[in-house]
Amino acid sequence: MKATILCAAVCLAANSVPAQTISALQEQVRAAERAFAKTMADRDHAAFASFVAEDAIFLSGPKQALRGRQAVAEGWKGLYAGAKAPFSWEPETVEVQEGGAIALSTGPVRDPQGRRTGTFNSIWRRERDGHWRVIFDSGCPPCVCEPSSGTKPPAP
Repeated sequence: MKATILCAAVCLAANSVPAQTISALQEQVRAAERAFAKTMADRDHAAFASFVAEDAIFLSGPKQALRGRQAVAEGWKGLYAGAKAPFSWEPETVEVQEGGAIALSTGPVRDPQGRRTGTFNSIWRRERDGHWRVIFDSGCPPCVCEPSSGTKPPAP
């Protein structure tokens, strides 16, 4: 009987903890993405790797996937070698799944002169330790079919 009451009390207490709002979770992911991007500006490869999930997949070209934190870190190591960052990125859009465990961040990738050269897409997962880590990452060049004067882009 005592065990049943204790279990019920624990369940009620757990359910009474206020859930984080989607907007609060979006801000967490936005902050994580900015900190992740700052690792490139700071030239801090070890910090970069800390944002990558153990089971992450980073698409690195049309037919190459880097699988796992170690492979991703090794694959990106050269990008951290020079004194100046070869590119930068920042979150433009962040969406969080209703359950609060998975998120998408996307935004511009810029060259050292600030010109947009592409768009990144990262899928984040909130880990058991509460940290958000990237589980999937990919990028693409900027769209060559930018809307202009009401004309439709050509069909593929």
